[in-house]
Amino acid sequence: MSLKLFDLNGRTALITGSSRGLGRAFAEGLAGAGARVILNGVNAARLEEAAAEMRAEGFDVLTAAFDVADEAAIKAAFERFDAEGIEVDILMNNAGIQFRKPMLELDTADWQRVIDINLTASFVIGREAARRMAARGRGKIINIGSLTSELARATVAPYTVAKGGIKMLTKAMAAEWGEKGIQSNAIGPGYMVTDMNEALLSNPEFDGWVKARTPMRRWGLPEELAGTAIYLASDASNYVSGQIIYADGGMISVL
Repeated sequence: MSLKLFDLNGRTALITGSSRGLGRAFAEGLAGAGARVILNGVNAARLEEAAAEMRAEGFDVLTAAFDVADEAAIKAAFERFDAEGIEVDILMNNAGIQFRKPMLELDTADWQRVIDINLTASFVIGREAARRMAARGRGKIINIGSLTSELARATVAPYTVAKGGIKMLTKAMAAEWGEKGIQSNAIGPGYMVTDMNEALLSNPEFDGWVKARTPMRRWGLPEELAGTAIYLASDASNYVSGQIIYADGGMISVL
């Protein structure tokens, strides 16, 4: 009985930014637990390539190419899901970008682009998904935060502000949508081995700092986040809402 709590068979999960990196790992994790997954990104060819690879593993995979910063495209995607009878039971707001520059040199347009993709998109997509989840009386929303949901670093101010906002957006979703049967939670990854972090991984000084600062003395692997995602997407977490779980090798817990 206990393992059945984690079974996602019969459920459909939309994961934004999922053709590669953390999003791809989340998609493979949820698919491995039985979910049908919808891969999202702006590059349709890359999405189809990722979908083909996952289908070859026996997974049930759809694709939805749209820009998470385009509200009209988001609404159109959900209207298409409605027309095709696709019910999104699980939403993972994973899409994100990084932009590194000191605040005194930061253009407002660059600030806004990071906020739009890393924070506002999670609200807009979450709202569209929640409207439909509320009508069915059930749903799971999982936002992707960061260590910077709690702690700031120089030169990444818009990312830090966006991820701090994700923490509070998650709590706001829980406050407003809990009575509608929707559980809203977040995952806060630590330093992970991804394409986004390639420059940091190849920097010996930064690599050494991460390993020294992390109690587990290493970077995290994307697939190590899958278990947390499955838990939050499944019935095992039905009375958990408004929380952010840090999967960071213990970094946020120590000085």
